[in-house]
Amino acid sequence: MILESRHRRFLAEINVIPLVDVVFVLLIIFMVTAPMLYRGMDIKLPTSATNSIKPEMRTVLTIEKDQRLYLDKDPVGVAQLEQKLKVLKQDHPDVSLYLRADRDVPYGIVVQVMDGVKKAGIEKIGMVTEPMGPERVGAPQLPGPTPRKS
Repeated sequence: MILESRHRRFLAEINVIPLVDVVFVLLIIFMVTAPMLYRGMDIKLPTSATNSIKPEMRTVLTIEKDQRLYLDKDPVGVAQLEQKLKVLKQDHPDVSLYLRADRDVPYGIVVQVMDGVKKAGIEKIGMVTEPMGPERVGAPQLPGPTPRKS
């Protein structure tokens, strides 16, 4: 009896080939059925002579770090800005303006530009920001007053 147990060896290897076959079949099944799950409804829309939804004009006004202004990638001066925006407003009354300003631009410059936009008659103004990433979650760390030693 002791002799029999010495000659027995356990097979400790896992046979991977059937496992790969099963995973491959499941992958094919999911690849075939996935497009069927997210299918929209098939409808035929009616046609009309007039379009009730008007596309709105979107313009981007950029203020760079060195306080240069760009109106849709075209450089523009502060003095010319209000005039160009008035022309834009006359051509497209439903214009929307998106303001992109570098975070290092002084607040007074941004307010001055926004004042020019309001004077031009553009009411729809949006501020473009970057979403907070995982490294910036939570309140930003502002430099506070340093404690004085007495």
